[in-house]
Amino acid sequence: MAEKQFDKQFESQDAYEERVIEIARVAKVVKGGRRFRFRVTVVVGDKKGSIGMGVGKANAVPDAMRKASERARKNIRPVNIAGTTIPHESLGRVAGAKVFLKPASAGTGVIAAGGVRAVLEVAGVRDILTKSMGSANVLNVVMATFDALEGLRSPAVEAARRGKRAEELLPFWERRKQYA
Repeated sequence: MAEKQFDKQFESQDAYEERVIEIARVAKVVKGGRRFRFRVTVVVGDKKGSIGMGVGKANAVPDAMRKASERARKNIRPVNIAGTTIPHESLGRVAGAKVFLKPASAGTGVIAAGGVRAVLEVAGVRDILTKSMGSANVLNVVMATFDALEGLRSPAVEAARRGKRAEELLPFWERRKQYA
């Protein structure tokens, strides 16, 4: 019985793709000088709309990576995506970093760099336009991307709130597919 539980846990972990965003050496100033450690930022996702982020610190990089990976798997959240893109524009803010996400038509690709690209690819978004503004701190940019993705609403939920049909809220290229 215990083997089956272990196998299930192992299989569920394999379903997620893992990306290391950043490995940074951080220092703590103490009486005798500086104490160095490593901070690793990891993003995991199933490419179907579930993503999680984790940060791990340790004296050695492998230990920090393990901690970050475990935390990322614990913090997995669903994200609303519409086909290969997102349902609407979104702006995420964390500290001085701002990330703007805009839906794009099929075939556009992921127009993003660094941490934003990694987060969107593991989430399963294949067509999107992005703009990162303000701070270039990688950790804050990744968290701002998560903030923008959490702000996305399903077209059905948003249509019900506005009293419209869900088709009216889809981007024009998605509407064109339905009527073709």
